[in-house]
Amino acid sequence: MPIPAVLQGRLSLPVIASPMFIVSGPELVIAQCKAGVVGSFPALNARPAEMLEQWLQRVTTELDDYRAKHPEKPVAPFAVNQIVHHTNDRLQHDLEVCVKYKVPIIITSLRAPNEVVDAVHSYGGIVLHDVINIRHARKALEAGVDGLILVCAGAGGHAGTLSPFALVSEVRRFFSGPLVLSGAIANGRSILAAQAMGADLAYMGTRFIATQEANAVPEYKQMLVDTAASDIVYSSLFTGVHGNYLKPSIAKAGLDPDNLPEADKSKMSFGSGGSSKSKAWRDIWGAGQGVGSIDDIPSVADLVARLKREYDAARAELGLAGAGTSIAAE
Repeated sequence: MPIPAVLQGRLSLPVIASPMFIVSGPELVIAQCKAGVVGSFPALNARPAEMLEQWLQRVTTELDDYRAKHPEKPVAPFAVNQIVHHTNDRLQHDLEVCVKYKVPIIITSLRAPNEVVDAVHSYGGIVLHDVINIRHARKALEAGVDGLILVCAGAGGHAGTLSPFALVSEVRRFFSGPLVLSGAIANGRSILAAQAMGADLAYMGTRFIATQEANAVPEYKQMLVDTAASDIVYSSLFTGVHGNYLKPSIAKAGLDPDNLPEADKSKMSFGSGGSSKSKAWRDIWGAGQGVGSIDDIPSVADLVARLKREYDAARAELGLAGAGTSIAAE
């Protein structure tokens, strides 16, 4: 199965770090890319809109400088997430800035990204679209995306309900291109399991919130250490789209996590300017079911090194060829 050309020889692990609202900023993304995994952030994290160009300038400059000084190390490209939805009144502006800086990977969410694909392909970038079911997958492919991110049961933030075994298998019946798998992946063994199922890359978010570089308050990071899968609540209340959240953060906000009403989907909000969205993600904290694997809050470099050891150990345990070697050389 294919690894996109933009990633070949540039990864220490087959991992894309998912873009997380508020949490993902330049510090986290730069650290992830330097460690050899794709770092990403939502364009909407850069506020006001003019700040997006400052972020892209900083990320591209620092990564270019690091590559020049460390040619022996795999330094991953970065990605920017674009919300393709009528509530995102910044989409056109943010897309134009990304084209100017030739962002290597654009991750699109929600609706099929017809208006995004041609713009990104114009400079040689690729588009990965996240989906939760077969209908969404087919629509994205019709729009011309280069790969799919399968957001399965147990993923942090906005997530689907399908088992990764089911969704990967069904998508592979009609799509042989790049697949990225999301859903409770929090250690090196799980990264290898994603590949064994038929995905090319793992999509990891929650595990990176509990790192030193993540833009999350200390209480959020510690809650990830202290909780397990049973502490995750699946609800549409906070944004209009179903997602996974930490039960203790919901209770702390004065709500009953076991009796949450459904949201009005027609009033979805994704952070393009509404204060209610910002408050929801500031006080109600997203997390995936993989929280039970989180025991500490290391630096990104230390975390990726650990994931690499776990990944290589799992490969060796299964007797796979190339165990103990870097994916960068594969």
